[in-house]
Amino acid sequence: MTVTESAPGECASTGARSAHEGILRRQSARESAARTYARALPIVPVRARGLTIEGADGRRYLDCLSGAGTLALGHNHPVVLEAIRTVLDSGAPLHALDLATPVKDAFITELFRTLPPGLADHARVQFCGPAGTDAVGAALKLVRAATGRTGIVAFAGAYHGMTAGALAASGHAADVRVARLPYPQDYRCPFGVGGARGAELAARWTESVLDDPKSGVPLPAGMILEPVQGEGGVIPAPDDWMRRMRQITADRSVPLIADEIQTGVGRTGAFWAVQHGGVTWDVMVLSKAIGGSLPLAVVVYRDDLDAWEPGAHAGTFRGNQLAMAAGTATPAHVRENRLAERAASLGSRMLCQLGELAREFPCIGDVRGRGLMIGLELVDPEGEPAWGGDRRSGAVQPEAAGGAGVPRSGEDEGESEAFLDGRDSSGARGGAAWAPGFAAGRVETPDMPAHAADWADTPTTARAHGPRPAAPALAAAVQRECLRRGLIVELGGRHASVVRLLPPLTISDEQAAAVLDRLADAVEAVARDHTDRGDQDHRPHRRQQRHAGRAEGAG
Repeated sequence: MTVTESAPGECASTGARSAHEGILRRQSARESAARTYARALPIVPVRARGLTIEGADGRRYLDCLSGAGTLALGHNHPVVLEAIRTVLDSGAPLHALDLATPVKDAFITELFRTLPPGLADHARVQFCGPAGTDAVGAALKLVRAATGRTGIVAFAGAYHGMTAGALAASGHAADVRVARLPYPQDYRCPFGVGGARGAELAARWTESVLDDPKSGVPLPAGMILEPVQGEGGVIPAPDDWMRRMRQITADRSVPLIADEIQTGVGRTGAFWAVQHGGVTWDVMVLSKAIGGSLPLAVVVYRDDLDAWEPGAHAGTFRGNQLAMAAGTATPAHVRENRLAERAASLGSRMLCQLGELAREFPCIGDVRGRGLMIGLELVDPEGEPAWGGDRRSGAVQPEAAGGAGVPRSGEDEGESEAFLDGRDSSGARGGAAWAPGFAAGRVETPDMPAHAADWADTPTTARAHGPRPAAPALAAAVQRECLRRGLIVELGGRHASVVRLLPPLTISDEQAAAVLDRLADAVEAVARDHTDRGDQDHRPHRRQQRHAGRAEGAG
């Protein structure tokens, strides 16, 4: 389907509209109050292909939710459908518990082909229940069995699933049984610093907690982290910080667990997000895209951690043959067609264009992401900034600095400038520049627009004064306006104030432009309702300029 065909579309017939509304009414009456996406997205999908979904009411949508990142190749990709049909037509068993089958053997072979070399050479794979949360629980059980220790360390803002074990390691856990460590981020740095300095302080805090015998945290069985926090607000971990976590855990014989459930299979611009840091992890938790759109979850780990007793972790549906067939075809297609590299290139361009949108609308506090895992944080443009002074001049209030020792004046001012800009002492750029999150997470590619660096290095209100208050109501309004325009997006972040884009890796340039146009229109509509009239008078002209510029680029 072309972008034109997937536009918000024709009026539905009376019968189609009635069927649509009837299904939604019955869902509301019969399904659990725990349902989530259905509340914000009152649509009834009946057909889908690639980026496009058609609802029962006849409307078409561009789907940038992609099954919460499950659909690496979009809906009903031909290679996935063919793999499923082949198994169905062969007469092979659809359910095989943990027995060996040709379908499973092919899946494992393809999976090991994609693993980082340091792990692939010494790997074992554990098939779990079909959801990522079960794989997280299995990984935590594994490292506890292998080390004889019980504690786990995780990170603020994390999301690892909804079962008890996974929830305990997530940032919103109510019954805290897992130690929390600070996850570095630029826009809302827990130390009020950001950039390379903020990441360094987070690493030092981690070392202190693990080494201090009075910290209340005994040496843990494992550390689990997301290379990009997705539900936490699309926050990419700096590569240098990930390398530090690897060194810290290796020095203390603590297994390091990468939660690649949403970041894996090319999403971030590398096949696995851990590859950005260039280090080998001990355990990787995989789900979502690894099943090619069908339920599948596995844990891959170093063979010396294989301390399981037979039956120590099982699951009735760990032998899903259709998912394994789809999960063989999907990674192979991503690998053979270099879709990870494509995600890096296109993601950089999309982040750049969204940065231009952020300049236009103060309600966008930050734009960040890695590859085709992108987020826009909505803020109250009239709210009081989080930090009391001008960070660019070093005038940070002591309480904002959190005792982190941020220089405020004198001979250390130049060093502070370097930290704030993400430069080392020589003036060279580091891997976690203080800027909108685009800089911290960008993947530079040869065809990356020259002005992308300009966006990354442009001083912003957040850089100068601190982030403004999160605006979940504005984010929800943007999501609604996107849906009205035929665009499906997700919300995330600590306060549900981050609009998230998770398009399939197969999205075309033309489709990406349509996504950005609809998102920009939605932001403009929301901003118009929340800004003074004097500023609105200029917005239509800027909108026309934006659309004209994109039309020229498409030509």
